Amino acid sequence: MPIDVRPIESHNDFRAFFEFPWELYKDNPNWIPPLVSMRRDLLDKKKNPAWRYMDGQYLGAWQDGQLVGTITAYVNHRHNDYWGEHIGWFGTFELYDDQSIANALLDTASEWVKSRGYDAIRGPQSFTTHEETGLLVRNFSKPVLMMPYNPPYYEMLLQTAGFEKTMDIVSFYMDRELIFKSDSGERLKRIAEYSAKRSNVTIRTFDPKRKVEEFQLIRDMYNDVWDKNWGFVPMTDEELDALVESLGMFIVPEMTPIAEVNGEAVGFALAVPDLNELFHKVYPRPGIPEPITLIKLLYYWKIAKIVKGTRLVFLGVRKDYQDRGIDVALLHAVFSAIDPMPYTHIDCGWVLETNELTKISRKLGADEYKTHRYYEKRF
Repeated sequence: MPIDVRPIESHNDFRAFFEFPWELYKDNPNWIPPLVSMRRDLLDKKKNPAWRYMDGQYLGAWQDGQLVGTITAYVNHRHNDYWGEHIGWFGTFELYDDQSIANALLDTASEWVKSRGYDAIRGPQSFTTHEETGLLVRNFSKPVLMMPYNPPYYEMLLQTAGFEKTMDIVSFYMDRELIFKSDSGERLKRIAEYSAKRSNVTIRTFDPKRKVEEFQLIRDMYNDVWDKNWGFVPMTDEELDALVESLGMFIVPEMTPIAEVNGEAVGFALAVPDLNELFHKVYPRPGIPEPITLIKLLYYWKIAKIVKGTRLVFLGVRKDYQDRGIDVALLHAVFSAIDPMPYTHIDCGWVLETNELTKISRKLGADEYKTHRYYEKRF
């Protein structure tokens, strides 16, 4: 049957686009659905602050009256201004295992970008580096919180369509045995203690009574630390507000250490419980009132306490204080916080394949267990 790729414009088309992942992954035991409100906030161009500086078009592929794939073609103007590039992006890339569907979606998205005078299209990313980014190409087990998941066949579909790798981001896995009972754990502790003493570093925890101010402090450090990281674009005030709203309720102060030197904040780490374990258990979906979903989430989190994993979302040190071992001190602070808690492992990702933290994790013996990849096609 012919494939018709067209913009998502009507209410019915948007509903099909919105709900498509639940249909696509209904028989996949490793896909973890987001809260319905999280997906709504992502796609709502009036609410998602990224759309303040992006232009884009939601697209759907239809075959015999059924939606068989989705994609978004867009231009991130802040990225282009910040990096001096002239490219477009694609995101929300979901489809059945069919090269003709992939070609139709990717060709249409590429033409949308090319027709506006841009040099290449890159992705997948929905829609910034502060959100889910990259294509999973290694280890298709359940994803951790805020990390994307896709079937293995996406990689071949993209490559066959003429897309090439531009950068990998990796995730590391460390279990309790490695963190607390191995030589690596002891070595980390010694380095952390020596570094803290040498650099006059003190470590404090996130103050939940000053949540907004603490997030502003973290945002400022985040923008400084990742300033020259490949693909990074500084977070706006509106994006900070969205982060506070979405992540603030899940912050564990002990797992959010802040490094200070002479009273000045110079680095931070942010680790959170892997709430994807809750989402997988409760399985949010359209048609189920979200208050019911949230009550179930709270039960399994606070009462049943089923969450066993954690994710290290951010770890960074201001440029003027790097190469002093402060990053190791922060990592040790996270591990120390986890020690009395019932968590069995931690995911450290995502990390650029060129990042210094990649070297540290490998030296500690962490398992480099997942890889996500950016693809690009030049015109």
